[in-house]
Amino acid sequence: MAALAYNLGKREINHYFSVRSAKVLALVAVLLLAACHLASRRYRGNDSCEYLLSSGRFLGEKVWQPHSCMMHKYKISEAKNCLVDKHIAFIGDSRIRQLFYSFVKIINPQFKEEGNKHENIPFEDKIASVKVDFLWHPEVNGSMKQCIKVWTEDSVAKPHVIVAGAATWSIKIHNGSNEALSQYKMNITSIAPLLEKLAKTSDVYWVLQDPVYEDLLSDNRKMITNEKIDAYNEAAVSILNSSTRNSKSNVKMFSVSKLIAQETIMESLDGLHLPESSRETSAMILMNVYCNKILKPVDGSCCQPRPPLTLIQKLAACFFTLSIIGYLIFYIIHRNAHRKNKPCTDLESGEEKKNIINTPVSPLEILLQSFCKLGLIMAYFYMCDRANLFMKENKFYTHSSFFIPIIYILVLGVFYNESTKETKVLNREQTDEWKGWMQLVILIYHISGASTFLPVYMHIRVLVAAYLFQTGYGHFSYFWIKGDFGIHRVCQVLFRLNFLVVVLCIVMDRPYQFYYFVPLVTVWFIVIYVTLALWPQIIQKKANGNCFWHFGLLLKLAFLLLCICFLAYSQGAFEKIFSLWPLSKCFELKGNVYEWWFRWRLDRYVVFHGMLFAFIYLALQKRQVLSEGKGEPLFSNKISNFLLFISVVSFLTYSIWASSCKNKAECNELHPSVSVVQILAFILIRNIPGYARSVYSSFFAWFGKISLELFICQYHIWLAADTRGILVLIPGNPVLNIIVSTFIFVCVAHEISQITNDLATIIIPKDNSSLLKRLACIAAFFCGLLILSSIQDKSRH
Repeated sequence: MAALAYNLGKREINHYFSVRSAKVLALVAVLLLAACHLASRRYRGNDSCEYLLSSGRFLGEKVWQPHSCMMHKYKISEAKNCLVDKHIAFIGDSRIRQLFYSFVKIINPQFKEEGNKHENIPFEDKIASVKVDFLWHPEVNGSMKQCIKVWTEDSVAKPHVIVAGAATWSIKIHNGSNEALSQYKMNITSIAPLLEKLAKTSDVYWVLQDPVYEDLLSDNRKMITNEKIDAYNEAAVSILNSSTRNSKSNVKMFSVSKLIAQETIMESLDGLHLPESSRETSAMILMNVYCNKILKPVDGSCCQPRPPLTLIQKLAACFFTLSIIGYLIFYIIHRNAHRKNKPCTDLESGEEKKNIINTPVSPLEILLQSFCKLGLIMAYFYMCDRANLFMKENKFYTHSSFFIPIIYILVLGVFYNESTKETKVLNREQTDEWKGWMQLVILIYHISGASTFLPVYMHIRVLVAAYLFQTGYGHFSYFWIKGDFGIHRVCQVLFRLNFLVVVLCIVMDRPYQFYYFVPLVTVWFIVIYVTLALWPQIIQKKANGNCFWHFGLLLKLAFLLLCICFLAYSQGAFEKIFSLWPLSKCFELKGNVYEWWFRWRLDRYVVFHGMLFAFIYLALQKRQVLSEGKGEPLFSNKISNFLLFISVVSFLTYSIWASSCKNKAECNELHPSVSVVQILAFILIRNIPGYARSVYSSFFAWFGKISLELFICQYHIWLAADTRGILVLIPGNPVLNIIVSTFIFVCVAHEISQITNDLATIIIPKDNSSLLKRLACIAAFFCGLLILSSIQDKSRH
């Protein structure tokens, strides 16, 4: 009865809400969100620097998140590179001195806070040619004015960055009197034109006063109240913003430290000075404001302008625009022809007569429609991760942000289960299910930033290895059973794997190796094909006639293992092979192939393990050693129970080992050899019991069919800043944002999967002569792409 109710309910849902209607809803959501963000940018302004300097929130204890953009954490080398030949000046009181120290420690962490606090403090890194000075001027008075005035003279070298601010000393010395506030207003009014003049050639920041924790203030500071501080801040903002009559002030207000202080001032030792972590955050914000536009870090979207379009991107935009126009023209002509050939009514019988028979859709129409849809989708990709239209945020890991979604999808996966069409080990439904739940877990891992938690990282590494294991198992099984080594099969697989990535490399201006998993599975597919296709070609049909061929195949696999071991322990040989042109254009990242070597080496044995498992399984299946009937255990009861026990123990043992790892380097060194233990344990647990082999999760299997598209699309339309951050479509509501962005992301991935399949039938025809012509065109296309890429690289350098 429950099963009947479930099936009726599912039919009812599918009747009213299909995949097609979901995609229409996603399209409407994208258009509405784009319009809202565009209107918001026009109304509030498009300067992310202002947001960085004025607004934000804490994601955790010490993780600051600016409004609408991402903040980069600068390393020592990056800071020195940005500030080479630069002079930065901090002017003000003890709070500005603290900010100075935190800023200098980004450049030189060993710099100590020592010496007389009430005097100037110089810092210089002669190697990097960086100079940072603190100038002690605790009050906004004639002394500060004179210091600033000197820099306005043409003959004097001006600092590249000036950070100024003061007020608490004026409140303290004058006992918080109104006369002191009036004098402060007069003094800052006289300084404002000088700061404005400096701001034309230098970056000038006025630091607003942070709140105090009045309960902790000493008796001689009790007059420094938050009410007085607010009054001084209002005066500074009012005067400095009105220093230019008809234009916006060039002096930037550094007000974000107030927000930081409101959350952390309770941790202050004296109620006046901020804790070190808060000062470090303010200093890092200053570094982002100045350096992001110079170094352009991927995960530092604040203060970065939209990157200029490359020649290849412009050509891609023209191509997609022409495809959209072409399809619209084709659609209008086709629609008009359809209207002319509408069924007409027979006057005698009163029945409709059809003038024409419905003709099948032409390949040209499929081609134009596919590129039209792909063009619109690529426009969305560009808007999300290049155009700065939508917001981006940094990731922040908590255990709940990873494990709660995992439990949620697990419940859904168990709820949506169906009987399998066949009960063989690793049947199609089961492998789709396996890919599906693994992909969902990997997506949650990426968006939650769980890579910082080592046990989770190690288990995710096993999931990536399991994908490659399936690559070895699936392709070996196909070639072994079918014996189809034709060029059509190879081209179909390579097109299916690489089409989306090639398009994204062009549209998003990223190297092929950036989408590391696709090069990985592509290379391994070629390795499997070459291993089995080279003489002597050994397939199941041939081996069944003579057991000698089984030995021959094992020799082939042994030679493959030997080659893998050689390349794994000979980095030089590996890099020489993949540094050859034009391979280097595919496998280089940041000017070398080290990243490719690291990725390949991390899972170097698992494809071989997949091939070997397929060979053993198919051999056992042929000799009818396995019982694969519905509901039957895979082996006899004793053997099945023993293997299940061993599998569960092995599975848990690996998890315990992964959880006890001390560091990633140590874990990664052992991972290639031991990851197969958990993979084989899972396969046996999933397949030995007959009832487990007879059902599968249709929920997970649906996602498994588009797992490749999900993995690739997440880079730009679910995550942001090339996976470093999170895309924010709906600010202020993280849960609703994840729901909406995920819904759009899944719809896009599904549509791209269909587009890829449609184009594969046209671009990779079964007829060999037509296929060779298409391959010649594809080769010409890639030659043109290489030439244009070389021209672009030269122009950049």
